[in-house]
Amino acid sequence: MKKISFSNLLAGLVLISFALPLAAQQQDMQYFRPWDKNGINVFEPIKGGEQPEYKGLSVRIGGSFTQDYQSLTHENRPYKKNYLWGTVVAEDSASAKLSGFNLAMANLNFDFQIEDGIRVCLENYMSARHHNEFWVKGGYIQMDKLPMFGSPQWFTDYVRVKIGHFQPNFGDQQFRRTDGGNAIFNAFAENLILDAFTTEIGGEVYLFPAKGLMLMAGMTSGLINGSVDNFPSTPVGTNKEATKRNPSISLKAAYDNTFGDLRFRLSASMYNNGSSARNTLYSGDRTGSHYFMMLEPAGSAITYSTNFTSGRINPGVANRITAISINPFVKFKGLEIFGTYETIKGGTYAETSDRSWNQLAVEGILRLLPNEQLYLGARYNTVSGRPSGAAYTKDVTINRTALVAGWFPTKNLLLKGEIVSQKYLDFPTSDIRNSGKFNGMMVEAVIGF
Repeated sequence: MKKISFSNLLAGLVLISFALPLAAQQQDMQYFRPWDKNGINVFEPIKGGEQPEYKGLSVRIGGSFTQDYQSLTHENRPYKKNYLWGTVVAEDSASAKLSGFNLAMANLNFDFQIEDGIRVCLENYMSARHHNEFWVKGGYIQMDKLPMFGSPQWFTDYVRVKIGHFQPNFGDQQFRRTDGGNAIFNAFAENLILDAFTTEIGGEVYLFPAKGLMLMAGMTSGLINGSVDNFPSTPVGTNKEATKRNPSISLKAAYDNTFGDLRFRLSASMYNNGSSARNTLYSGDRTGSHYFMMLEPAGSAITYSTNFTSGRINPGVANRITAISINPFVKFKGLEIFGTYETIKGGTYAETSDRSWNQLAVEGILRLLPNEQLYLGARYNTVSGRPSGAAYTKDVTINRTALVAGWFPTKNLLLKGEIVSQKYLDFPTSDIRNSGKFNGMMVEAVIGF
């Protein structure tokens, strides 16, 4: 979305502060996921239950800030044109240790309770690896009541509508990922290797037909930005109808219930777009990886901003995609297990057949001390599939193992340390990731409120 100057942002904040002298506290927001520690293991905001009383228009201003220190070593077997970032030139092998403080990332969030059961959210990136300047992530309106129609009980009890420019509700991993400065929900320093994230314009309808059961259907634009063009600006082939822009269709079902000390959740999601000029479900992050410059080439044009996906991989399914995600979650007292299985099929207009990708991730977290202030965790993540391009004649594989410890001094502060190891298998010799790997340590300090 459009970037905004700091002066315009400051002027807007001043106007808000004069117009609304009393900012709402977190507990004033209805059907709301907190931005601090209380938001961990909250998926879709709860429907029903005790909600704060609506007392008129209220505004809540919140922020998220993350500072990393990394000490990571990467290596491969490069050829002359593929030297690693930070490496002295060498033809047969290369390795480099990249240590230091990464760019601090910061988010700014506005939540507005504009009517009973109607909430508006505006999310912004103030500083990020990919976009260092201020950018608007998106905004949406969420309706859990219909006061303009007398708030019919059937809608209040069973229905939710979400409209705007937002992240489609695909998979449960999105509720545990890092989004720029917002790293308090993620027990680890980074997201999955295949990182499902984008923002699109459209709407979602939710049904809550029984306790613990949620059904969702959504339709969005299929593009990260708005567009009124029916076809790509650059024609592809002779069959123009085959490249016509289609909307994205999302479906999701989830069951989430508690049995004594045991909580169990299982969700299944599907996302489909048969023709998009530039779909970004697996390449839409505008903030960037927190592993800086791992397995990136050296050169004057290589920067933190342009090479912002270090440690991740783009499956290259920009023009058509079908993705399915299954996520089990079990929590027994302080022990929680979360899993992700994703399968992707799709490709580009230039490809006559689909390519496939699969991702598996399992993480275990043990939360200790009163209020679960301390945690220990481990995650295993593996991805396999065939990238786009003639050089890739077979599937490649990436494996990552991470061990982490975290401490919450307060509900708004988090300090975590991670040991990570990642390996790249079966990449062709023309790819810088051929025989590539990196490992080392990350330390991350997070604020969320």
